[in-house]
Amino acid sequence: MNLIKSKHSTDNTKRAHDYLDEIYTTVVKRNYSEKEFHQAVALFLRSLVPLLAKYPIYMEKGILEQITEPERLITFRVPWVDDNGKTRVNRGLRVQFNSAIGPYKGGLRFHPTVDSSIIKFLGFEQTFKNSLTGQPIGGGKGGADFDPKGKSDNEIMRFCQSFMTELAKYIGPDVDIPAGDIGVGAREIGYMFGQYKKVRGAFEAGVLTGKGIGYGGSLGRKESTGFGTIYFVQEMLKDSGFSLKGSTVIVSGSGNVSIYAMEKARELGAKIVACSDSNGYIYDANGINIDTVKQIKEVEYGRISEYIIKHPEASYSEGCGGIWTIPCDVALPCATQNELDEQAALTLVRNNVKAVAEGANMPSTPEAIDVFLENKVLFGPAKAVNAGGVAVSSLEMAQNSMRLSWTFEEVDAKLQEIMKNIYQSCVDAAEEFELDGNFEAAANIAGFRKVADAMIAQGVI
Repeated sequence: MNLIKSKHSTDNTKRAHDYLDEIYTTVVKRNYSEKEFHQAVALFLRSLVPLLAKYPIYMEKGILEQITEPERLITFRVPWVDDNGKTRVNRGLRVQFNSAIGPYKGGLRFHPTVDSSIIKFLGFEQTFKNSLTGQPIGGGKGGADFDPKGKSDNEIMRFCQSFMTELAKYIGPDVDIPAGDIGVGAREIGYMFGQYKKVRGAFEAGVLTGKGIGYGGSLGRKESTGFGTIYFVQEMLKDSGFSLKGSTVIVSGSGNVSIYAMEKARELGAKIVACSDSNGYIYDANGINIDTVKQIKEVEYGRISEYIIKHPEASYSEGCGGIWTIPCDVALPCATQNELDEQAALTLVRNNVKAVAEGANMPSTPEAIDVFLENKVLFGPAKAVNAGGVAVSSLEMAQNSMRLSWTFEEVDAKLQEIMKNIYQSCVDAAEEFELDGNFEAAANIAGFRKVADAMIAQGVI
């Protein structure tokens, strides 16, 4: 691990280095094939040297030994029948990582790459992301290696029903509250909620978030991760004398996060010139028509290449990684993990990028992050930047508990306040530990302290 330096006592700093190396070695040995989980833990641990050097109690209480091991990992078989009558089988997973500050909370991902490494890395990150929101929610994550692409609506419904029949044993409004993620939108949440009602024989609205508005969902939930991303970027740019107004922005991905980040950025005066999907990317020098992207992705479930049929002045290129070669002021990786590597980061720096903010979970490799930090590019880490989604999920839980609904404006105002508070938490931690604007380390420290302090207070040692 490339551990960051501490300005505190040499003895405690050396002790922290040795301790963190020992923790990481144990994590790799215990989870030897889980590369994504290793990466998430390494990125996290390397931030903690200044904190442990100043407050060695976290070493003395063995908090990291506990916090890097999930409280529970559940795997289960998901059999379902396709439209040809053939029985298919997928694997479902749910990690309940940490409940020190509240019930487990985190999304469900349906994608062929889903395995224990992916789910554990996401659950680990979710713990500290949820902590940063200031909401009383712990960390969890789940999903299945099911690919919704190319499946009929009935096939997706049957899969979701089978998945929830098993998952329902382990979740509840005060235990574990899943939401959506990649491959899981309002349709899938609806099918799973319907099945949960059948299994449990009760209308427990707070068991899932991201629901339809007509049965307990929150206004603003669909937009929240993308909007929250831009609210964080807005604060980060403002503090450095920049503005989104008049900026050129590129956004990887074209799902919920990407679409609503683009929409809010445009509303604030930015010009979005590129977005992508897993096949390739589009470039429109006049500015992406977001309504067209919504039609393709949210209504037709099509590919981003179809954009140029309606906008022939734009161009489409195969290979989504090429999007990072487009000059821009702000780059928003909003697609998937490790999509932005060292070479892409160097290209962005050469093209004078001012800010990079992670709308997706762990989209930048460690080497890419180092490039941004070394070149003084404003860098917003995922657990801070994309926390808007889970923040509004928590607001949905609150509305369900109170049996009421807030207006879109009320939810959006609360979201803006939460994102400002997250940004300020990063600023405060960076100042306290003299991190020179390193918000990656600052977010990790701020998120960790709340969870660790709760664990100590509860005697979970």
